[in-house]
Formats: sequence, structure tokens, C-alpha cells
Amino acid sequence: MNLMSRRSNVAVLVICTLVAVCAETNTAARGTLTIQTVDSATKKPIPARIHIKDHEGKPVQVPRITFWKDHHTFDGQIRLSLRDGTYTFEIEHGPEYRVHRGNFIMNDGAKDTRQVLMRRFVNMAEEGWYSGDMHIHRPVKDVPLLNKAEDLYVAPVITWWNAKNLWQDEPPPERLIQKVEDEGRTRYMHVLAGEDERDGGALLYFNLPNVFDITRSNWHYPSSMEFLMAIGSRHPEVHVDIEKPFWWDVPVWIASGRVHSIGICNNHMMRDKMLENEAWGKNRDERILPPPHGNGRWSQQLYYKILNTGHRIAPSAGSASGVLDNPVGYNRVYVHCGEDFTYERWFENLRKGQVVVTNGPMMRPLVNGELPGHIFEVLEGESIDLEASLNLSLREKVEYLEIVKNGEVVEHVRLQDYAKKGGRLPSVHFEKSGWMLIRCVTENEETYRFASSGPFYVEVGKKRRISAESTQFFVDWLKERGEAIANEEKLSQGQKDDLMRYYTGARQYWESLNKRSNAP
Repeated sequence: MNLMSRRSNVAVLVICTLVAVCAETNTAARGTLTIQTVDSATKKPIPARIHIKDHEGKPVQVPRITFWKDHHTFDGQIRLSLRDGTYTFEIEHGPEYRVHRGNFIMNDGAKDTRQVLMRRFVNMAEEGWYSGDMHIHRPVKDVPLLNKAEDLYVAPVITWWNAKNLWQDEPPPERLIQKVEDEGRTRYMHVLAGEDERDGGALLYFNLPNVFDITRSNWHYPSSMEFLMAIGSRHPEVHVDIEKPFWWDVPVWIASGRVHSIGICNNHMMRDKMLENEAWGKNRDERILPPPHGNGRWSQQLYYKILNTGHRIAPSAGSASGVLDNPVGYNRVYVHCGEDFTYERWFENLRKGQVVVTNGPMMRPLVNGELPGHIFEVLEGESIDLEASLNLSLREKVEYLEIVKNGEVVEHVRLQDYAKKGGRLPSVHFEKSGWMLIRCVTENEETYRFASSGPFYVEVGKKRRISAESTQFFVDWLKERGEAIANEEKLSQGQKDDLMRYYTGARQYWESLNKRSNAP
């Protein structure tokens, strides 16, 4: 036998061995478990999300069932065909139901069916609060099921993103806003949301009638402002969301006056971990804001500085499911629509700031009987006391509620004291213009899990509070950003000059605002 023949025989032997191993793996002992999820109150099947892990704690994927990263979504019943072994699972139907946890042992050839009762502990929609996720990258065909399984009412789907355009080879459907009917409840999805995400950060665009072509852009050029100004001029109905507060171009976008909300409950907050960095944005000082909660608190601190400059921009929330590990709706914004919930009204009231953002606690706040976003007008020389009442529902431990006034925590309220007072919080005194909000942070040590109301505003003598320190913060931010652009080797001088006109204009805006400051 020559060498070539011997090598061929060895190769055949290896291939046969691999085939045998694969056959043995594929025919390994398997059992079957069928799980049915049922609403404990209505006794009807409800869609749900399930996380399955093997004995090593690794996520398990079952073929032909909607799956993302570490979880499946199913329409009330899921059939699991798994190898022998011990498994754990968690089942959820959005954050208004208890998490159902359990385990099972799969035996060779065993067949079993389990019915799981999903128990609701709060119904936000019945109280007029409707949830939405502002950052969804999942396939359009999957979104109706995801909407129902996550108990989500508004789901704009990002289908164009930088150079990607899902509708490049086929036109989008005639109806961009689509209803998802679910046991008498109407949910909505929009199939034409967009994202411009580059070195200055990410802007999210909603409610456009068609795709806006940004495919000629690269990572550094042209400025995101070029598209923002063009879109805003041609489509006044557009809603623009700043996806995170620490993106480098945030001061420029705010100076433009063309943004409507900002994601303080964003995708760096994940279900069982944090992305503990600011990506290509403005970094925090980790000595002051250490992991695991530092990034989440940094987003809020930056938002508070924006509010301290007199800008009234609603907080929002997004999960980035389809890009990052999160399920759809993990980070969500509840908008109060009362009994008049429609897709259009939801966005209208989002702009008004009638919101609560959360990835955990369920909060329904009022201050002096008014919803978040309300402006309390006070005559010059007079003052006002604001007292909050709060309905709060929890499935995770919280020790304190906090009242934030003009960016500073002015009240820590122990949960037991809040309960004793029937859900009422200490009053906050205002003699000058400012704002306040209510925050609730869980004791989760793996991720930053919290809820925050939108701000309530006080306007004394028809003047907004404008902080000298906060406006100067954004002036300095723009100086830092301008220096980075000047030193960017991948840009030509002409491109640098074109970019800098936006930063120069924004810096002049913030310097002018600083001169008109009326607070420290």
C-alpha cells in the first residue's frame, strides 16, 4: 500500500468515526416536556418567554421555536425535546406578572405535560399606563408574538439602520402602524423605525412615512446633524429619541431643538448583567460611580444636568433586543393615556413627559394630583409645596424611595414608612423654579434595576431654572469633543471643517444659555 492510499484509508476512518459520533449524539436519550402557560385569573392560555438552562447553567436552545440569545418566546404552549439531564427554567409574561421558576429532570423516553399558572400582581393598563420599548431590532414577523408575550403595547421596529435597510428589495407594507389583537386588547407595532448610530452616538427616528436614506454615511462623516435637520424639516411629525445620554453629540442634538425624548433606561442595563462602559461616549469617573450600578447612575446624572439647563425632554427606555441579549420590553417606558389609548396618543403623551421608565418596579406617581410632565406655575415672590402620592408594586426587594430635586436626592424614604403613610411621600418646598422626580432602585447586585418618574416642573414668575454649573458642563463637553474631531486622522481637513460648524454653533448656544443662568 502506498502512502497516498494509507492516507486515504485514515481519512475514511476519521470520517466514519465522526459520523458514528454524530449519530450517537443525535440519537442520545431524549424525553419530552410540554409546558402550557395559563393566566391564573382568566384560566386562558397566554404567550410567554422561557429561559432554560442545563445542569451547568448554560442556556438551552430548542429548534424551530422563536429564540434570542438565552430565551424562547412561545404562544401559550412549548414542547421541549431534550437529552436526559436536570434543567432549570424561568418563565415570564412581562414585568406585571410574577416570575415562575422551576426545574425538571428529563428521563429517557419520558413524556410529561405541565401547566404553569402565571400570576399578575398589577395591571398598569387598567390604571391608564401603557408600555412601549423604543429600541427593537427583532424580525418584523416575530414582533406580534413578542408584543403579546411581553405584555407590551407599543413596539416600533427598527428596520433601517445606517447602511442596512430591510426594505431595500421590497417595499414596506401600506400600513406602517399595525394592530396586534390580543384577547380584546389592542397592541401596536410600527414597521419603519430607524437608527443613525455612528461615532457621535445614536439617534432613533419614529413615525416617518418612508425610509430616510443615510447609507452614504461612514463612521465619522457626515455629521448626524445633517440628517437630523433634514428629517425634521421634511417631516415635522417625526419623533426623535436620543438613545443614551452619554453619546458625544448629545449637547449638539439638544441645541438643535429637534429631539423629543432621551433613553435613561437604556440597553447598557440588561436582565442579568450590566455593560459597564460608555462605549464610544463620554466616560464617567469609575472612582465615583463604580460597577455594577455606575453606568446606570451616570445616565441619570447626565439627564439631570440637561433638566438643570431648562430643557424639558421626556425620559424614555429601550432594550436593543436583536442586538444585545435583552428580551423585548426589558427596559420599557410607560406612558399615561388614561382611557384614550391609541398609538398616536401614546407618542403625544410621551412628548408631554407623562411617563415612568422602568426595568423592574411598577410605579404610578402623582404630585399634587398631577401626572409627570406637569408644570406648576407660581407667581413671583410666592412658593409651593409639592407632595407626591405613589402606587408602587414590586417583585424584587427595594429598601428606599428617593425624591430628586434639581439633580440632588432630597428625601430617602424607607419603604415601610411609605407604606405606613398610605403611599404618600414627604412634601418638597419650592421658592424658585426647578423640577423634581421620584426614583426607586432595587437591591439587585448584578444589574441596575430601577424605576423613575418623568420630571414635574415648577416655574416661578414664568422663568425656568437655568444652572450655571450645568450649562458650563456642556460648554466644556463640546470643547472636549471639538479637540477629538481636530485630532481625528481618518478625516480630511474639509470634513473636519464641515463637522466643526455644528459643534461651534452648539457651543455658542450653550455659552449664551450660560450667560442667562439664574441658578448656581
